[in-house]
Amino acid sequence: MTLRFYDTVTASVRAFEPVRPGEARLYYCGATVQGMPHIGHVRSALVFDQLARWLDFRGLRVTTVRNVTDIDDKILANSAASFERGYRGDHPQEEWWALAYRFEQAFTAAYDAIGIARPTYEPRATGHVPEMLGLIRSLVDAGHAYPAPDGSGDVYFDVRSWDRYGELTHQSVEDMQDAPDADPRGKRDPRDFALWKGHKEGEPETARWDSPWGPGRPGWHLECSAMAGKYLGDHFDIHGGGLDLRFPHHENELAQSAAAGRAFATLWLHNGLVTYQGEKMSKSIGNTVSPAEMLAEARPLAVRYYLGQAHYRSVLDYRPTSLAEATAAVERVEAFLRTARQAGTDHSGTAADAPEAFAEAMDDDLNVPQALAVLHETVRAGNSALASGADAAGQARAVRAMTDVLGLTPLMDLGGGGGNAAEHAALDALVRSRLAERDEARAAKDWARADAIRDELAAAGLAVRDGADGSAWTVA
Repeated sequence: MTLRFYDTVTASVRAFEPVRPGEARLYYCGATVQGMPHIGHVRSALVFDQLARWLDFRGLRVTTVRNVTDIDDKILANSAASFERGYRGDHPQEEWWALAYRFEQAFTAAYDAIGIARPTYEPRATGHVPEMLGLIRSLVDAGHAYPAPDGSGDVYFDVRSWDRYGELTHQSVEDMQDAPDADPRGKRDPRDFALWKGHKEGEPETARWDSPWGPGRPGWHLECSAMAGKYLGDHFDIHGGGLDLRFPHHENELAQSAAAGRAFATLWLHNGLVTYQGEKMSKSIGNTVSPAEMLAEARPLAVRYYLGQAHYRSVLDYRPTSLAEATAAVERVEAFLRTARQAGTDHSGTAADAPEAFAEAMDDDLNVPQALAVLHETVRAGNSALASGADAAGQARAVRAMTDVLGLTPLMDLGGGGGNAAEHAALDALVRSRLAERDEARAAKDWARADAIRDELAAAGLAVRDGADGSAWTVA
């Protein structure tokens, strides 16, 4: 086995050599739960779900960590806005921690709907402040961080104290944009970034923790370094996330971790973004597509196939026909397995049944497009065998082995009850996600949007019941 992945730091494909023999430890950035998930979030999580499944398939003991950022400027701002505009009915004004938890549940529902496995650990930032304070102290003591002299309580990382700063994105400090954190009057350099943000007048008392530098809360970049270290140790195998996180988030993570004396990640993997017919998705121009909207249009099986079919480093372009094309492609695979089962052919594939060409593609920087080509070629061969009355058991087992490792099998309807529980779970996750969107619309007094979602669910044969404990659904 020679697993190879593209490393952002070295800008090259490198062999995967585990820090601990027989193990693979992976950290990838999860959600900042300030609003509803978009398909870029879900695509990133799916990429690293595919990676974790393949590492497991290759016999490694896999540990995955995906963080939840449940405290930041926008979460506090969105909470404050809810009090300014006011809610009514059974939706009172929302404290920041309640808002964060509500959106965290929406993210979980979106992940669950398309079969993204839960990580080994999913830590929240607010639960790891002691670890963050310890990391800040080590950086201050080493001369790589300093408290702001203006008495604000802010603590900054000194980018010019670390001569490797910029190694992830291959740029010099002079070419970088200024960090937007806090009051620039307290900085030695405008590119210094906040490790700790001093508590400000008007911010909730619940959003502050004591520190040696004064009450406040952690900076965004700090939390991932602290949580990765807690759950994976000072040196682990892979750090991942979306391409948009390379700078400043991952650049700052790497700098502060390395400056604190930690080896941190051996490899850095970044997945490409999602566009809409070649253009960047933007709410301002109205070309965004939510996971719930995709799941309303197509089965969870097709949505997973679509979001996972491109090479993880490439841009994934969404078009109005994308889900229909994905549905047709993956349902051909599903139909072959179902037909093979009906013909009495055993398709309980194992790892040993996966074709060598499939394994070689996945080993080569997780080349899912090439792996899918092998999958569909095997399906065609199996259909030909079935049509001629020949034995298709080998092809059926191979296809099942490939759909298992790609996470497609649990979302399939293979007859005989297989897949029914998974389909119900996916439907429940989808509906709960739509109900969360409806709650958000009602909170914003967007009654037309809330009613439209209720009508959409009713048209699908689902009844929504509102109560003191929230909304629930049943089949009408």
